Amino acid sequence: MDKFLVRGGKPLHGKIEIGGAKNSALPCLAATLLTSETVILHNVPYVKDLITQRRLLEDLGATALTPELRTHKVTARHIERFEAPYELVKTMRASVLALGPLLARFGQAKVSLPGGCAIGTRPIDLHLKAFEELGATVSLEAGNVVARAPEGGLVGAEVDFEKVTVTGTENVMMAASLARGKTIVRNAACEPEIEDLADLLNKMGARIRGAGTPTIEIAGVEHLGSAEHTIIPDRIETGTFIVAAAITGGEIEIKNCRPDHLSAVIEKLREAGVVIEELNPSTLHVKVASDGLAAADVTTEPHPLFPTDMQAQYMALMTQARGTSVIKETIFENRFMHASELIRMGAKIDISGNTATVHGRTRLSGAPVLASDLRASASLVLAGLAADGETMIDRVYHIDRGYESIVPKLRSVGADIQRITEAAA
Repeated sequence: MDKFLVRGGKPLHGKIEIGGAKNSALPCLAATLLTSETVILHNVPYVKDLITQRRLLEDLGATALTPELRTHKVTARHIERFEAPYELVKTMRASVLALGPLLARFGQAKVSLPGGCAIGTRPIDLHLKAFEELGATVSLEAGNVVARAPEGGLVGAEVDFEKVTVTGTENVMMAASLARGKTIVRNAACEPEIEDLADLLNKMGARIRGAGTPTIEIAGVEHLGSAEHTIIPDRIETGTFIVAAAITGGEIEIKNCRPDHLSAVIEKLREAGVVIEELNPSTLHVKVASDGLAAADVTTEPHPLFPTDMQAQYMALMTQARGTSVIKETIFENRFMHASELIRMGAKIDISGNTATVHGRTRLSGAPVLASDLRASASLVLAGLAADGETMIDRVYHIDRGYESIVPKLRSVGADIQRITEAAA
């Protein structure tokens, strides 16, 4: 099992290029199942979750070619299976995104109950209820979700989500694209990744309006066709590298990003003393204000507010800010597991329910730490960059799920970080 060895205390300087958004590429790859024609996706990040998603498509019978490293050319003409097995789903919750496309195009789907990061319960009940509203019958059989469309296919309906769900919105949007009649999704997720998926589906011939707002209208069509699409830049990777510059007292330029996709993060970081200048619509210049970092409270909320996927990184940053900050997590009930590891490094953090109180500024010292999920891994890397001495981070397979080439990228701007393989550890 690989580890990261980080030697901290070095300010970062240079330029970093942002890759494609993992959380957009995953549903876009799933959407290729909706057509027998070829779909070409560019700017697909080379991360473990995308490798798993591609393997799932191939297991189902699709052909997935990579004429270039970050280009996927997928043809799902001869689908032979309609099942996402436990072996794949247990490592990546996004495998559940196969449900909607398989159900809509083939009238049947079987997907193991999802796994992924251990950050709390993430039930798919909302997905299943929505499929039932589209006319499907859904049952749970031996740990698998089994869904079947009625004779004649899915039928458009009004779907009112009780709670905002990103993958639920994506799943229903894909399924409704081939349903008969109009579907209206209310209390839909508004993330940029939703808009990106809708852009792809519309290029394939879907008729979707309102993606990126709480109400989405989908007019079903009989079939979808080929398309070529470029995945948006990863906003969470962008936010993570902004924090990397700030926590080390460095100065970096972040290229190929979309600042408009993380307005709430940029606003909060500016409040905390991070100087962020937009050089152009795709480039940021980042450094710390002359008087340093200052504590600022934050609450995670659905987009367009502060994302839960930036909470762990922000907590690491607040350990280096003057004063006391309060961080409230409202999305997942078990997403403070990184706090105990930060405390091992010298952070002063109190946890009470869904609230973390961070007392800064504390001196961090390198220590052996354990990553519990994807974003927790990133927070420990950030803490290691700011700490005195050496930090050894175990279970970095979590970070491989969502960050492409994080070690080379950090090394390119002056970080002292290396990957240690199990044989050499």
